[in-house]
Amino acid sequence: MISKCIFPVAGYGTRFLPATKSQPKEMLPIVNKPLVQYGVEEAMEAGLTDIGFVTGRGKRAIADHFDISYELEHQIQGTGKEAYLDTIREVIDKCTFTYTRQNEMKGLGHAILTAKKMVGEQAFGVILADDLCICEEDEGVMAQMVRLYKQFRCSIVAVMEVPSDEIYRYGVIAGESIKDDLYRVSDMVEKPEPKDAPSNLAIIGRYILTPDIFEIIERTPPGANGEMQITDALLTQAREGAVMAYKFHGKRFDCGSVDGFVEATNYVYEHSYKKNGK
Repeated sequence: MISKCIFPVAGYGTRFLPATKSQPKEMLPIVNKPLVQYGVEEAMEAGLTDIGFVTGRGKRAIADHFDISYELEHQIQGTGKEAYLDTIREVIDKCTFTYTRQNEMKGLGHAILTAKKMVGEQAFGVILADDLCICEEDEGVMAQMVRLYKQFRCSIVAVMEVPSDEIYRYGVIAGESIKDDLYRVSDMVEKPEPKDAPSNLAIIGRYILTPDIFEIIERTPPGANGEMQITDALLTQAREGAVMAYKFHGKRFDCGSVDGFVEATNYVYEHSYKKNGK
């Protein structure tokens, strides 16, 4: 029912300079696996195996990663090192990959609009690789949202509670509680001051969007910072139809910040890598 997932990966990653001067921030490793691979594996678990990357200049390493490396694989063939490639081989075998360029950085709404031809007339997922979500006791966040989409057939955003002193960094929702952890959105504000925030429920980088979002983005005027804000388009969609906000189960790390990246690395090392080497 949903097979496509879009990854906006055109950003420059300036908070990680000089490391990101010549490599995509999405290829920075959390222990021994690139950040973007965690997101693709989450999409794959949810049944979203048609992966679309909205890229920019200097992002060739992402395409190379999700491809066979004949020279490397020949060199380690028949050795114990082959096992290190098991996870990426599974991803390559099960997923297809499409790439398009976002020629100008005009916000997340513009990045999603750039993927219009890749998506077509169907609902689709969006994963921001900067947000690493770990769900040890449940299915992944995207799989949780796909399950909800099958019931409600409308756009869904993932939200989490954040402290008031961090609320200015997020899009924030207000809404009517439908059931535990699920809200029908009535308002959204992009990066509000704490006193202006409608709640403490902040949107993170997981979305399921219905295809009418493209037409809505096209007629939505530029918002904060003069960019096409997906939050503004989603608010229109909520008022004209329905958008759900889901307080997901799991742990999220903001790997777009150095602190969050280090926290994620330590967590994955302690809870996963030390146990099984993956």
